[in-house]
Amino acid sequence: MTQTVRDVMTDRVVTVPSTASLVDASRAMADHDIGDVIVVDDGNVSGIVTDRDIVVRAIAKGSEPKTTSVRDVLSGQVQTLGPDASVGDAVRLMTEGSIRRIPVVEGGRPVGIVSIGDLAVERDADSALADISAANPNN
Repeated sequence: MTQTVRDVMTDRVVTVPSTASLVDASRAMADHDIGDVIVVDDGNVSGIVTDRDIVVRAIAKGSEPKTTSVRDVLSGQVQTLGPDASVGDAVRLMTEGSIRRIPVVEGGRPVGIVSIGDLAVERDADSALADISAANPNN
């Protein structure tokens, strides 16, 4: 039986609007102990922002986190998958696009996120990446 993205995705979705400040996005990440938030405008996914995006695309360039909005640093043209897509589809999309996280959408709305770590845990549970991904975060 082919596994679907629904079988491996994280269904804990944290979203922010593109108008949110980098501080707001960072607080959402800290509050939920995650490294990314999905950007949603008018109920639809418009991008994704990671902790690395904030550091590399804003902080390192001297942008003010309180006044810089998420839209200024987000990874736009985000690839998405439906929850019933195959895990193989997720692997192909990540490989072809050098993507680490893919929002999972249903009816245009985010219902989860699948990461390279989720796939590592599922596909190669004995790998170092799977071990790291399965471990509790080290605050």
